[in-house]
Amino acid sequence: MLLDASTLLLVTVILTFLVGSLFLLSWSQARHVHALAIWGIAHITGAMASALLSLRGMIPDWVSIGVANGVMIGAYGLIWTGTRAFEGRRARFAPIAVAIALWGTSCLVPAFFASVPARVMLASSLAGGFCLLAAREIWRARAEPLVSRYPGVALLLIYTFAYWIRVPLALVAPPQTKPNPLQTPWLTILCLAGMLFTLAIAFVFMSLTKERAERLQRLAADTDALTGILSRRAFVARAEAALGEGGTITLLLFDLDHFKRINDRHGHAVGDGVLVGFCHAVSALLPGSAIFGRMGGEEFACLLRGLTPEEALTKAEFLRRAVARIAVPELPHLAIGVSIGLAVPEEGSAAVASGRRLDALLSRADAALYQAKHNGRGRTEPAPHPLLRVA
Repeated sequence: MLLDASTLLLVTVILTFLVGSLFLLSWSQARHVHALAIWGIAHITGAMASALLSLRGMIPDWVSIGVANGVMIGAYGLIWTGTRAFEGRRARFAPIAVAIALWGTSCLVPAFFASVPARVMLASSLAGGFCLLAAREIWRARAEPLVSRYPGVALLLIYTFAYWIRVPLALVAPPQTKPNPLQTPWLTILCLAGMLFTLAIAFVFMSLTKERAERLQRLAADTDALTGILSRRAFVARAEAALGEGGTITLLLFDLDHFKRINDRHGHAVGDGVLVGFCHAVSALLPGSAIFGRMGGEEFACLLRGLTPEEALTKAEFLRRAVARIAVPELPHLAIGVSIGLAVPEEGSAAVASGRRLDALLSRADAALYQAKHNGRGRTEPAPHPLLRVA
């Protein structure tokens, strides 16, 4: 059974318009995601181009060929600039205008406009080029772990190939436009490919948007809003996982000394600044394998992995001294100090569930921290353990 290209074009127009409307509807619910608006306009623009193509023979050729293909090139350009916006880069419209101007200027040349292979080669090169650029934009941002990123790149590369393969084919097997240009195998194949691409790319772009929103929500839940380090919930989850993996582990509990006095004397804005400065200083000095989080108020916790108890004690004392050296020139009377309690898992606790092991470890480190504050603050105190001794 032969597929009717005119019917396929009509279906393509309706489908592309509906997909564009869906993008715009999604954008109305998430106005900060500008890519959704750009993709929506791109698909509606593509629907307009398909509508003009479907009127071939009923409207002047300069409209159904020249204008229609120019609009279609612009639609692919918008898909590209939409991916730039999605990846947090500035949307660029000048290259789209240049591509459309190149096509329009070429169509003003009678010899070019009369040559079907020449038109196919230029239009396919421009549309495929924008697909390739869109794939590149998504690939460049692969450091952000979104599952749909790779299907999106693959889809855009396939469509790039589908367009660029037309360039050599236009030379060796020029498309036939007579007797009816709407009943040619070329157009039928393009309509089918366009429909599949519209559905697939809409699914991928929507999935990318959804995955990013979910990832940002997870990051927000896992991050302390003030200091930018792990929240208590995220710290506990990661610490339990680390305990489950085994290895040498030491838990440090930090408590900023006289923090209430800082708030009362200098104000809560300065107090918040002290918390942020403390976290930035400690984070910069911790090894990459450390797990650092805010337990609440001015209390923080850090799980050190791969260090012997002696090395962990040395690291804790180094951190304490580094914090004591923090100075704010505008506030010469501001003194920042921290007390630290240390604990290592007890012998024979490896068989205990990681959650219970962490609770026991936190309890012992908290007792050590209390002892540090009781002994005068500004000191490092280990929980009783054969391998932990204060020098």
